[in-house]
Amino acid sequence: MFTIGDFARHGRVSVRMLRHYDAIGLLRPAHVDPASGYRFYEAGQLAQLNRVVALKELGFTLQQVREILDQRVNLDELRGMLRLRRAELAAAMAADALRLARVEARLRTIESEGRVPSDDVVLKRIPAVRVAELTGTAATDTPEGIGPVIGPLYDELCGRLAAAGVAATGPGIAYYEDSPEGDDAIIVHACVPVAAGARGGHDFAIVDLPGIDSAATLVHRGPMDAVLAGVQALARWIDANGYRSVGYARELYLECPDDPEQWVTELQEPVVSP
Repeated sequence: MFTIGDFARHGRVSVRMLRHYDAIGLLRPAHVDPASGYRFYEAGQLAQLNRVVALKELGFTLQQVREILDQRVNLDELRGMLRLRRAELAAAMAADALRLARVEARLRTIESEGRVPSDDVVLKRIPAVRVAELTGTAATDTPEGIGPVIGPLYDELCGRLAAAGVAATGPGIAYYEDSPEGDDAIIVHACVPVAAGARGGHDFAIVDLPGIDSAATLVHRGPMDAVLAGVQALARWIDANGYRSVGYARELYLECPDDPEQWVTELQEPVVSP
């Protein structure tokens, strides 16, 4: 038999935890000295301790652990509990990964402050163009909100264009507008230019995208989840040069190789003189 201290050491738990498990009836010592009150455990009880710790670390309450160990939960119920916990853990990991990506993107923006030269901004006119497009709604106008929407839209649009035998005549264009749902939601338009004679009748829209009389433009190099530095550089240039923004910036995807680090995107923000 082992003293409570030795048993705790072999089980890699604290003595305090063992006392608590005893108090709630989850793991009783094999023997308690009636004179001293000292607790003693058998080596065979390590298996039960391991199950208690494993189930607890999976997120089960001690009450649930006791029911499982007392076999008051049948095998199907246990499977269901484990699957539910697996889904909860996966969702938590995805949420944490998203938060980490947001922090990293914001950190890149902070580190690049002042390093995006303002003289890289070019004021120019953007001509009108006929495009094929699909639209969707993003929860926010942030890269984290837009990314999961615009990627699938382009995949679907390219597939539909190929099926319809309609060829793209230039690089992709994305533009945005406020959603009637309000709040932070925006409408995402994923477009590719098509021949001027292209007409509707397909499972995608053919629209004439109006030109922009005056756009402050900046070339962003790298993935779109790191675009915030460029967006803010445009904002600083617009403010410093006495212009006023009058809408969401368009995105012209000049180069989109497999490696997002090699992407080249022109941001085109419509502006007017006050």
